[in-house]
Amino acid sequence: VQLQASGGGMVQAGGSLTLSCAVSGIMFGHYAIGWFRQAPGQAREGVACITIKDGTTYYGDSVQGRFTITSDNAKDTVYLQMTGLKPEDTGNYYCAADLVDGFWHAATWKEYLQWDYEGQGTQVTVSS
Repeated sequence: VQLQASGGGMVQAGGSLTLSCAVSGIMFGHYAIGWFRQAPGQAREGVACITIKDGTTYYGDSVQGRFTITSDNAKDTVYLQMTGLKPEDTGNYYCAADLVDGFWHAATWKEYLQWDYEGQGTQVTVSS
């Protein structure tokens, strides 16, 4: 299983970036794909999540209205469009996959330890 995150970089506050997560080795449509981020010395934070089968999306409070998560099911790829970036959005952004079965609960999507697979991160740095 591979989750390949890309698209990070440096941007000024107010700018935009789009991250990509290319997924392989799993039945893409059976999973939720999530984005998490972690800044040095801080806890990992759930940013956004999408259940591939029905396209339902979930967002962390701090990014609601600024970030958009989408999926391209033909390419097994999930995107995170980030607009109105703030310095506090700085961090290493990871994508993860979790099987959506009878035990999956949307209410706990931010609990990253429950996720089945995780890829390497891509760094996002927002300057003020």
